Amino acid sequence: MADKIALVTGASSGIGEATALELASAGYTVYAAARRAARMEHLKDSGIRPISMDVTDEDSMRAGVDLIIAEEGRIDVLVNNAGYGSYGALEDVPMDEARYQFEVNVFGAARLTQLVLPHMRANRSGKIVNVTSMGGKIHTPLGAWYHATKFALEAISDCLRLEVKPFGIDVIVIEPGGIRTEWAGIAADKLRAVSAEGPYATQGNAVAASLNRESRSSSPSLIGRTITRAVRASRPRTRYAVGFGAKPLILMRGILPDRTYDALIRRATGVPA
Repeated sequence: MADKIALVTGASSGIGEATALELASAGYTVYAAARRAARMEHLKDSGIRPISMDVTDEDSMRAGVDLIIAEEGRIDVLVNNAGYGSYGALEDVPMDEARYQFEVNVFGAARLTQLVLPHMRANRSGKIVNVTSMGGKIHTPLGAWYHATKFALEAISDCLRLEVKPFGIDVIVIEPGGIRTEWAGIAADKLRAVSAEGPYATQGNAVAASLNRESRSSSPSLIGRTITRAVRASRPRTRYAVGFGAKPLILMRGILPDRTYDALIRRATGVPA
């Protein structure tokens, strides 16, 4: 794998960091991208190359891709992992925050894919990995904007898979369940900032508490290993649901009536009917 080049976004912690380490261990040349490159200095010890990249900034993304092409001449794997959870009642969340959630979780991934695709098409090969969530298949209270971004990235991935197959490019969706990362704390903090008081306070505090139950989560290394296995496969699956709760919750959402599923999720999150 010495000649395989991978770009991983959101690599300063959590799933991105774990994925960068797993890919490097498998022999890939890995460029780890995040806004705060200083947080990734330790990755150099594993042969990983940190670069500063903001997926909401056109010039930053373009500069990062140009750097890798200049140094390596190719990008074989793109892992669109950068993202965050912004929770709160739909009525409470400012529209600027909703738009920013889409900028990071959807438009950033889409634009970076646009920048990388010409190089993959030229080589007639490549793997694009979009890290969505089980939240791209299910819904939870006070998560409207977060779930909307993940549903959107799922749809983009499906359409893209059809578009790029003639060029030898695979599109892989990773749907993590509960994972021990900074995500839950950030989502809970965002929720409390807008919905811990007022008409949605009971729901807000209950959901915030459920987000922080770290005992119900898997290690980010599980996702890193899954992504590495997927990109090394000659014929990868289109989707990998992995991590705490992912498979059973996606299955239940598919087979249960809406109101039955709603009741189950309300009980799980402690939200009163």
